[in-house]
Amino acid sequence: MKKIAFVTDSTAYITEELKNHPDVYVMPLAIIFGETVYEDGISLTTEQLYEKIKQSKEVPKTSQPAVGKFVELYEKLKEDYEQAIAVHISSKLSGTLESSRSASEMAEFPVEVVDSKSMSYAITSLIQTGMKLSEEGLEANTIAQKLREEADKGENYILLGSLEQFYKGGRMSGTQFLIGNLLQIKPIIRINQNGEFEVFEKVRSEKKAVRRLLELIQNAYEKHSISEVQIMHGNVLEKAISLEKDIKSKYPHMNVVIGEISSTIAAHAGEGTVAIIWQNK
Repeated sequence: MKKIAFVTDSTAYITEELKNHPDVYVMPLAIIFGETVYEDGISLTTEQLYEKIKQSKEVPKTSQPAVGKFVELYEKLKEDYEQAIAVHISSKLSGTLESSRSASEMAEFPVEVVDSKSMSYAITSLIQTGMKLSEEGLEANTIAQKLREEADKGENYILLGSLEQFYKGGRMSGTQFLIGNLLQIKPIIRINQNGEFEVFEKVRSEKKAVRRLLELIQNAYEKHSISEVQIMHGNVLEKAISLEKDIKSKYPHMNVVIGEISSTIAAHAGEGTVAIIWQNK
């Protein structure tokens, strides 16, 4: 059986299992404050990011990893692996996937590149599935095809922590931002099946927005018999725990995973963000 490496980027939620797995490699995106460039999760934690935003009032920028960084990684992987599967943030939101693909060609190392069409735990789920399929002895190209099919089954809904940060980061139109601010609307954002951000619904308050998230989980449960929901948050663990209690009160056997969004995501979505993610059957 050919040994397969799994590559991802720092927009994924890196569980302890993935962090300690010898065959998983994470490429950090860059977070830029003025003239200073940080590597997500390496030279800048989410706590440090939030503190910097508060102190400077500056909205940080993010950047995909340089092709050269991927080339270095793939040159190194050639020593121990025959191929890799790379699962990355949506190609509509970042050029990371294309950097990875180009580096594969330059390093002459076979990499099956998978567009998650999403970010955060949606990537994590795909990697976990890929690793299980690898243990079952499937070839890399077969695994990658199955993961591309799985990527189309994911759903996500996001309550932004900072409408202003999202707008200044170029993720929302000026009209949407103005209307949201003037009317105090709490928009529910999602990454659609094309892998692009869109405003899913405009809700008047956070309380109503949370109620709507619970309705969306109920719809998915009835339609797809989902068994796990991931709650990702931006430094608001208490909100995530409260949402978990609401879910568990209705679905006691539902597996609920709570985790933090990465610094790259937080740079756009802002502190206070809450997102729900799941895979439909």
